[in-house]
Amino acid sequence: MEASAQGPPAPARPGGALPAVVVLRPIGAPLTVGLAGLGIASLCESGLGLGWIAASETTSIGLVLLAVPFVLQILACVLSYLARDGAVGANVGVLATAWLALGLLHLHSGSPARDGAAGLLLVAAGAVLVVSSAVIVSANPLAGSIFILAALRFVAAGVYDLGGSETFQHAASIVGLVVAVLALYAIAAFELEGQRRHPVLPTLRTGTGREAVLGSGAEQLDGVAHEAGVRKAS
Repeated sequence: MEASAQGPPAPARPGGALPAVVVLRPIGAPLTVGLAGLGIASLCESGLGLGWIAASETTSIGLVLLAVPFVLQILACVLSYLARDGAVGANVGVLATAWLALGLLHLHSGSPARDGAAGLLLVAAGAVLVVSSAVIVSANPLAGSIFILAALRFVAAGVYDLGGSETFQHAASIVGLVVAVLALYAIAAFELEGQRRHPVLPTLRTGTGREAVLGSGAEQLDGVAHEAGVRKAS
């Protein structure tokens, strides 16, 4: 199934050139794939931080981060941009590369020792996530709130790696568990919403987020001529 979107009639061009036609191809919603990766990674990192997993298994956690969250979230990043959701694409892209870096650092160190480079990475990634998540919250408060909590976990873990007290590590681990639980709920809520074509569990969508599920075909295509990939510049 394909849908074409055309703006106002284009003015005649020299040589009789035809106006452009934008073709949209439906794909599965990528948000739940990104949330799955986030939930898995958050649980693994929290388990390591809280001592549920022996420090000697840090290398195993690194392999898990590379094999599961990174793959799921880089896939979600690409699909989010194809689905015209740049804010979610940016968030899961930052998360994917952060898990890649942390996984490699775990493999290199073999222990959960403090790492200044990891600390700077986590603080920077957390700051980017907060900014991007603030945009997502305006349309999809549930997803946006989960990303903001993930950002706070990154910042707390980063402060610990940069020399903060163990309270920051403990706080980061607890927040990570909350992120994992909320991600699981959000996956169920958004998947049910996609299957039934209407909200079943509360998702708190507002504005354009609500339009994305309940809006008409014309509302879905509104403004497509001004989006990246169609307009002249990014």
